[in-house]
Amino acid sequence: MGCCDAPGLMPIEEALDKMLSPIKPIQTTLSLPLAEALGYVLAEDVLSPIFVPPFDNSAMDGYALRLTDLEQTRELPLAGKSFAGQPFSGEWPAQTTIRIMTGAKIPEGCDAVVMQENTLVTDAGIQITQEHIQQNNNIRPTGDDIKQGDIVLNQGARLTPRDIPMIASLGISHVSVVRKPKVAFFSTGDELKTLGEPLAEGQIYDSNRYGIKPLIEAFGCEAIDLGIIPDCPETLKLTFGKAQSLADVVVTSGGVSVGEADYTKDILEELGQIGFWKLAIKPGKPFAFGELDNAWFCGLPGNPVSAILTMYVLVQPMLAKLAGHSAWTAPESIPAVTKSAFKKGPGRTDYQRGIYTIEEGKFVVETTGNQSSGAFRSMSLANCFVVIEKDRGSVEVGETVQIQLFNSTLY
Repeated sequence: MGCCDAPGLMPIEEALDKMLSPIKPIQTTLSLPLAEALGYVLAEDVLSPIFVPPFDNSAMDGYALRLTDLEQTRELPLAGKSFAGQPFSGEWPAQTTIRIMTGAKIPEGCDAVVMQENTLVTDAGIQITQEHIQQNNNIRPTGDDIKQGDIVLNQGARLTPRDIPMIASLGISHVSVVRKPKVAFFSTGDELKTLGEPLAEGQIYDSNRYGIKPLIEAFGCEAIDLGIIPDCPETLKLTFGKAQSLADVVVTSGGVSVGEADYTKDILEELGQIGFWKLAIKPGKPFAFGELDNAWFCGLPGNPVSAILTMYVLVQPMLAKLAGHSAWTAPESIPAVTKSAFKKGPGRTDYQRGIYTIEEGKFVVETTGNQSSGAFRSMSLANCFVVIEKDRGSVEVGETVQIQLFNSTLY
């Protein structure tokens, strides 16, 4: 008897373990120009080839000093200038100062920079009005930010808009990254119509693909949209064959429930094997995971909220592991006090849609209203999931629940 035929529903934690344990990260690597590497996962550590900054430089617009010169006078003639990219050169006479700008190289012998606000320009030169000036005042030393040979990013990190300019500051033009996982996806169902087409009686627009594609891309994968596939076993079988020839993972929405026209499960058993089917999660119980001949498979429920939720909670960590994104972590759970009641029955972990705010330094949360798995407005209004434990019942106002703030993939 397979797990799909066993009584009861599989807990989320067990399902995640079954999904993640057989996944091996993609081994194919690419050397990409830095400008094209955003969103890719690093295949190796990034080491700094230089010191940053590469020379001692000024943290302020002001005047470069030798503190010993101030022992005899507080008024110093100007001997020259040091600007960014145009350092002072030549001999620096005793008891003089050098005009210096932020980021400019510190002249040899300088041991402090005084801000221009702490000076006065006189006929004789620059009068230093600051009383106590410490050694190395307003000087950023060589390697203050990054030292040569430092690991600035670890293998397994996914490159963000914050990482790219940092790597650029090191003069690194190319990075070694893991090939992005390819994910082919399609919706199933005779009731689905493409946007812009008129609806016949009993038909609805296919919204799931418009949520699945941006999530796949936000997870750092390449999305391959195969469209809407009707409830026809022969067509579905051909589509599965095409999908697994194009991609590392095949994702479907709809067709994994128990209806007479839900053929996906039968085709999967013919083309591969099912790891599990039906989870103790709400919404999203009819979620399937398995393996085709040449690709992994994730079958999402057809209801829009269920499809997005299971992509976020279950498929996201699987794709992260496949991409070698070892730095990925699940969204953190935060305790919050309820401002509205949440209806629930024991038996499944419930991900309800909520709106959190912070009041007097504490997280509070209220429902978005209709929690039906077909009511997608609840997702559009929400900024967090209210995660109510499997064995817990309804929650009243004033009780504490765990919330998960939406991470960047849902914003």
